[in-house]
Amino acid sequence: MNTLFRDIAGGTSCPDGSVVCIGAFDGLHLGHRALVRRAVARARESGVPAVALSFEPLPREFFAGGSPPPRLGLPRAKYEGLRELGIDIVGLLRFDATLSAMSAEAFVEALLVQRLHAREVWVGPAFRFGHRRAGDVAVLRAEGGRHGFTAHEIDPVLFDGERVSSTRIRQALVAGDFAAASKLLGKPYAVSGRVVRGKQLGRTLGYPTANLRFGDKVPALRGIYATRVHGVGDTPWPSVSSFGTRPTVGGLEPLLEAHLFDFDGDLYGRRIEVEFVARLRDEEKFPDLPTLVAQMDRDAAQARRLLQYNPTQACA
Repeated sequence: MNTLFRDIAGGTSCPDGSVVCIGAFDGLHLGHRALVRRAVARARESGVPAVALSFEPLPREFFAGGSPPPRLGLPRAKYEGLRELGIDIVGLLRFDATLSAMSAEAFVEALLVQRLHAREVWVGPAFRFGHRRAGDVAVLRAEGGRHGFTAHEIDPVLFDGERVSSTRIRQALVAGDFAAASKLLGKPYAVSGRVVRGKQLGRTLGYPTANLRFGDKVPALRGIYATRVHGVGDTPWPSVSSFGTRPTVGGLEPLLEAHLFDFDGDLYGRRIEVEFVARLRDEEKFPDLPTLVAQMDRDAAQARRLLQYNPTQACA
């Protein structure tokens, strides 16, 4: 069984039926998790695959054109997170002009009926789909009556009396409130990826970094942070990280650069996860490299204090 597909067109993926959940799943917060777990539980009870449908790019990114809104996570992290929650098959559908023009009814026919043989479809509160967002849970239920599946909407997941949403999480991250973001996500906020080679300028400045690209996505964060890096040792490795475009050296591409305290090793090609603990300051453009290094020294010292890191104690 293929666990990932990108296009609506294709052969039948679930000949014996499936239980499907649909959503943006950016960040996989508590609301997303409730939806996914409900679909997985129903799929296990029915003995059919659990399928999660999402879109890449997200519709709001497609319609924003050259000024896409911020993202909490990258497509691979979404796929891996859905699989960890028990999803058997993930559809990250290419959202383009063709898909945006597809009616809700045509989407149901082509994907839910012909490709996935859906028995049940689960969506979150206020879910909309199809051309001009004309489809909703009522349309799904009507189409389900015609094609033989049922459609369900889960109740909102609330925190402090308000619905959990990716928008609330982005607002918390911008405000540096990582405790609130963690509660809404159900886990600490982190960015994962494969370490790539940069210009190695940090090494010449005394701060070698493990670099993660964010591709053509816009990160929800920008600035300097106290962080912990997972996937390097037996325990998370204390670090200080910059997430931005590096204006002092004329950078353009968003890059996450993590400096692991007292680490000596080669991380190129390894998949790591950078957990954000505290915001230190905004990204700045400095007049020269010595001024930048002096600030990096202060950032590192502050991060060590916040993380309660004793440099005489090596990480496991």
